[in-house]
Amino acid sequence: MKKTGMRLTSFTDYALRLLILCAGREGELVTIADAATAYGISRNHLMKIANELVRAGFLQSVRGRSGGLRLARPASRIRIGAVIRHMERESPLVECFAAASNTCVIAPACGLKFLFADALEDFYKRLDKTTLADIARKPLQMRKMLGILQ
Repeated sequence: MKKTGMRLTSFTDYALRLLILCAGREGELVTIADAATAYGISRNHLMKIANELVRAGFLQSVRGRSGGLRLARPASRIRIGAVIRHMERESPLVECFAAASNTCVIAPACGLKFLFADALEDFYKRLDKTTLADIARKPLQMRKMLGILQ
């Protein structure tokens, strides 16, 4: 049975992957180059994502020759719901959620917006119960899968 559902932007998907990598390398700094190589993602794209995660307080950036990224707080204190809310804040689930750009002619009489709003709230409630530590459970296995054997 094929499951379908909400689709996150690649920006959010990659942000979660970067956080998982940092959680799996606790005590070490992760470079953009390492993450880009491990996941096969553009360095430039990851740089934008990392900057956003630093601005939001999920990651900490260490500058310099031996610099890199690390979690700004323990993985057990980073809620997945908070990460996704932050990363997806400019990507409305449906057009009518964005009042400034909504062109749907039936929006004033349609109840779909309210249905989706309730469903989205339920989605976030579930994610708010989950921490980064919950999803980054097997760091050694992940390192092996990503080719990071340090």
